Amino acid sequence: MAVIELAGIERIFHLGDSVVHALTHLDVGIEAGEYVAIMGPSGSGKSTLLNLLGLLDRPDAGSYRLEGRDVTTLSPDEQAAVRSQRIGFVFQSFHLVPRLTAAENIGLPMMLAGIPAAERARRVTQALKDFGLDQRADHRPDQLSGGQRQRVAIARATIMQPAVLLADEPTGNLDRATGEDVIHLLEVLNQRGMTLIVVTHDPKIGTRARRQLLMEDGELRHDSAAVHLRSVDDNPPGPLSGKGGDDVSPAAPALGERSAPSSTA
Repeated sequence: MAVIELAGIERIFHLGDSVVHALTHLDVGIEAGEYVAIMGPSGSGKSTLLNLLGLLDRPDAGSYRLEGRDVTTLSPDEQAAVRSQRIGFVFQSFHLVPRLTAAENIGLPMMLAGIPAAERARRVTQALKDFGLDQRADHRPDQLSGGQRQRVAIARATIMQPAVLLADEPTGNLDRATGEDVIHLLEVLNQRGMTLIVVTHDPKIGTRARRQLLMEDGELRHDSAAVHLRSVDDNPPGPLSGKGGDDVSPAAPALGERSAPSSTA
């Protein structure tokens, strides 16, 4: 089932006398549970696309259906409700609230959604444990390393169990080893069924995704899923091939299955 369906999306910006077509004739469908990387040079439209997917911006034309619902027709308040409950965000700069502890930052979306205190406490305690932060619950962001801050941000982004997790350059402010740990954590969440969309300029990160969307000049220039479908159509399965050779995914590892992160994590 498609969790995201974009049809005829256009986004135009007026900068003085100039007209910039940030997105042009964009048609994309993303299935539930997919792992997608949005790639492209600066100015290609990938950040504009992420903002539209996250309901932080509206298209000038076209429709955006999230879980079958046309969210482009919703009021700002209705969009805010969908955004808080069905979309998780992970940013390059973490965007944690400086005066709040790790536990309080993680619980913030639930507090804003009016979830009872007892339920908030239970879910925050579990998230701290799952993300290896139970010894950092009372630490403020300035008392945490970059990797720890990003893990708090991921825990906060997923505490409401969203349909889609959007990650904007999630390793941009991290060293290579810590970035690997963060990407692994996101991939484990995807293996558990969460739809993961990563915007990145780093080809090493982009190629880890099972699907790549390459943006250029506001247009979708390449979709690896389309290439895969053409390949399958050109080589149909034989009569003894069962389901056509679909890979069987291994069981998803636990969030803490990797060795403990370095002190920078």
